[in-house]
Amino acid sequence: MLYLISTPIGNISDITIRALETLEICSHILCEDTRVAKKLISFLYSKKFLKNTNFIYISLHSHNEDYRVESLDSDFLHKNNVALISDAGTPCISDPGFKIIKDMQTKNIPYTIIPGCNSVISAFALSGFGDKNFKFIGFLPHKFQERVSLFHKILDDNSIIICFESPKRILDSIEILVNISPDREIFLAKEITKVFEKFYFGSVRVVFENLKKSNLNGEWVVVINSNCDNKKRQSLGIEDIVSLSIPPKIKAKILSKLTGQGTQECYDMIINRNK
Repeated sequence: MLYLISTPIGNISDITIRALETLEICSHILCEDTRVAKKLISFLYSKKFLKNTNFIYISLHSHNEDYRVESLDSDFLHKNNVALISDAGTPCISDPGFKIIKDMQTKNIPYTIIPGCNSVISAFALSGFGDKNFKFIGFLPHKFQERVSLFHKILDDNSIIICFESPKRILDSIEILVNISPDREIFLAKEITKVFEKFYFGSVRVVFENLKKSNLNGEWVVVINSNCDNKKRQSLGIEDIVSLSIPPKIKAKILSKLTGQGTQECYDMIINRNK
């Protein structure tokens, strides 16, 4: 039997009784990082939350998930109780595991979930944006121009948007939003349930100014409110893009995508404006 077990996203006391009881009957743990999993189990044992620490750890991450799907045969999963955990939170949500679930569905192998902490639902509850529909889109793209295009697309939606962002890119991403929809409501949660938990909320413009003065280290969840007043949102214009503090080549790629002009043509225009 496979058990998807949610683990704490910060505060270790958030582990559930049912999660502990299930771990006690498991012989194997499928985990993102065996070192992180062993540290969690060791800590739970030191607090006397767990009696058993004699687990066999099997790594399951984005680079080996296909291999694991092939190597874990039906007999193994029928004969053993196996826990599937991620480094923090609920497995399969922006974490490995979904390929194994699909494989088990195909082979008709039983599995279940031990629910618990989830940063997406926690951030939505904390945002105060009400009971409207929301969409979770995972991590924002690494590339700047891809984030610009994505924001233009998702801000047309009437749903609340929830996403993850890296501390290295959070300021740049909110600056993009400032140029597109500065007065829209936004909620940011950093390090939910951890010692340095902090929330930012208000208009995108105000939150951006607060972020510029803040320590950005940590894990971020971004909640963008829908355009409640249904006013036409502000477009990111040529002057907005030209004024951004990014290399001219990236500006040219963004302008090319938004205007339909060639990248070289956009690049020449940017260089000529700066002369």
